[in-house]
Amino acid sequence: MLHIVACIKQVPDTKIIKLNPKTNTMDRRTAPAILNPYDAHAVEEAVRLKNRYGGFVSVLTMGPPPAVTAIKKCIEIGADEGYLITDRRFAGADTLATSYALAKALEKIAKTRPIDLIICGKMSIDGDTGQVGPGIARRLDIPPLTSVNKIVEINQDEGYAIVHRKLEDGHEVVRSTLPCMFSVEKTINDVPYSSLPNMLKAARYNPFIWSVDDLEEVDIKQLGLKGSPTIVSKVWAPQKPAGGTFLEGNPKEQVGQLLTVLFEKKELFEVKGEM
Repeated sequence: MLHIVACIKQVPDTKIIKLNPKTNTMDRRTAPAILNPYDAHAVEEAVRLKNRYGGFVSVLTMGPPPAVTAIKKCIEIGADEGYLITDRRFAGADTLATSYALAKALEKIAKTRPIDLIICGKMSIDGDTGQVGPGIARRLDIPPLTSVNKIVEINQDEGYAIVHRKLEDGHEVVRSTLPCMFSVEKTINDVPYSSLPNMLKAARYNPFIWSVDDLEEVDIKQLGLKGSPTIVSKVWAPQKPAGGTFLEGNPKEQVGQLLTVLFEKKELFEVKGEM
């Protein structure tokens, strides 16, 4: 039976979140927490593969206890079970430490049910790095296929997958051995509204919750801040560009105003070099 694990993240809604002017960091209290949109498409694609080939879909996330909400949303989409690894020792993790923790959790999940495919969203909207999925693949020593926008075939019997990867000028068709990791684009599918049975199941569902001590052979030095070589010294909002100039009056007056603006921008009339 095909076992797919979708690695997800609960993130602040970046359409609403504000920056703290004193600390120059995101004030996560100013925005509601949501399932990372790219990860919603990853879970939806995992469910479609389950329906297409038969199988089982697990979801895994690392975060504080309220991240259970994101797992429940994945159950609504159609996932079968969820795992949350939560511990203060995970706090402050960058993408390197996060991929290490998730890889250790995946190793434990695989001992109960071998994993054929790991699916991640292309990136998280609060970090925009796209590094965690490939980092997991590197630690588990499996092929990473990024920017996947179509899954052509999963052949579990022969142990391969065929996908389309998005490129700037088209796509490429790639065949990979299983198990492997996909990080998917939003364009891979549309996430429909959840069915009532799935919503009821999600409301009652309680995921597996693990701490660092529940994982095996973990190097504490590679977790959280201790395992994070990345340092973000400052985050700030870019300066808003100046607005345009409004032309008022009748057409003749507006032409005069326009000429004034143009002649103020002398660089428009500078001729460099010889004719």
